[in-house]
Amino acid sequence: AGSSLVMAAGSSMSEIVASVQRVTDVIGEITAASAEQSSGVQQIGAAVANLDDMTQQNAALVEESSAAAESLKDQARSLSALVGAFRLPPSMRAACAEVA
Repeated sequence: AGSSLVMAAGSSMSEIVASVQRVTDVIGEITAASAEQSSGVQQIGAAVANLDDMTQQNAALVEESSAAAESLKDQARSLSALVGAFRLPPSMRAACAEVA
């Protein structure tokens, strides 16, 4: 009877060791997957930061372009006012219209 109990205990211990090994393997897989996900999250974070930088640069360029367009509009108005001060005689207007 004692030897059968020892055999049963040995068998149970073998099953426990096998179960612990399976748990260890699963934990290893979880650790590897977590490390891979962490790396992916870091890459996404870097990409988002890069997009943020590009968006800020783009916004600054848009502001500069808008200011330049406004300046050009003001200069065009001034030039139009200056050119509008000139009056050509009727005979010259026809010649200018042909050239244009």
